[in-house]
Amino acid sequence: MSVFKDLKVVELASVLAGPAVGMFLAELGANVIKIENKKTNGDVTRNWKSSNEKTENISAYFSSANWGKEHLFLDYTDDKDFAKLLSLCKEADVIICNFKYGDAQKFNLTYLDIQKTNNKVIYAQLNGFKSQPERVAFDVVLQAECGYMHMNGQPDTPPTKMPLALMDILAAHQLKEGILVALLKKEKTGKGSLVETSLEEAALSSLANQATNWLMNKEIPQRIGSMHPNIAPYGDIFTTKDNKLLVTAIGSTKQFASFCNILGRSEIARDTKFSSNQNRLKNRIALQEILGTLIRDHNRDELIAHCIEKSIPIGAIKNMEEVFSSKTAQNMLLEEIVNGEKTTRIKSIAFTIS
Repeated sequence: MSVFKDLKVVELASVLAGPAVGMFLAELGANVIKIENKKTNGDVTRNWKSSNEKTENISAYFSSANWGKEHLFLDYTDDKDFAKLLSLCKEADVIICNFKYGDAQKFNLTYLDIQKTNNKVIYAQLNGFKSQPERVAFDVVLQAECGYMHMNGQPDTPPTKMPLALMDILAAHQLKEGILVALLKKEKTGKGSLVETSLEEAALSSLANQATNWLMNKEIPQRIGSMHPNIAPYGDIFTTKDNKLLVTAIGSTKQFASFCNILGRSEIARDTKFSSNQNRLKNRIALQEILGTLIRDHNRDELIAHCIEKSIPIGAIKNMEEVFSSKTAQNMLLEEIVNGEKTTRIKSIAFTIS
């Protein structure tokens, strides 16, 4: 898409959240110039390589959030480099930054500083902790302090982080939305904006029903694996006859009755212990044992096919190889040659406009 083909974006951000916003705008056609620290060989994630990566000054992690950008290596403490940066900021429509606490002031690159020469700029600042701005903020720390780790994992496992930097991704989405609203405002008023969010606020705003379970019922979410705290059997994992894993997402009594019918035991849905969602929650362990025994008599793909036919939500638990064997996933890939290396990542845009 080339929706933003005339948009000039300066990215003063590193790691994941800020660069993900820059890549989102690049995918929409914007001219994104990523400024990287010359003295440290660029964005720190260039060196966040897995043990088998052998590329030069590029990593899969870095590639995941840095497609379609022009990369400019500058030293803010060098007068010529800083003058070049200020020139770019003067012409920018959007500036994306995730300065550490106090650094924007130290380099005279705050919103108020940029406004002096560019009063129509949209200055998008990503922060870490709203409550303690001076704290260094990394994803796992936010996952810990915003409740995610406490409720993530199995009942007998320690608190567990999500297997990706979810807080960064959530904050990136918040900043994208803020920028889009600011662009609408600019279209109507001609005025620029300061858009700010933080990893902490993005994490808190995404607690959704787990937050309201506490706020309204004073229930502290506990570690129950993938199981849903309010619905059963939703998020329950089972092993099939061919030793493959599937997960159920049954959200209504009608779906549950249809599922029991497919399994050849329609009477289970009429049992008072399982006939309502609340009763299924109360008797979840017993229900898991019954369903587990029945599901082990079926091969995974055949059982899923029967469920799809009856509109019963159920899914295969896939690894990355299986995920990217699908046409949909293959159609969402973006490739780019960087430093002579072919890099591949998934699109950040999952919508179409017509």
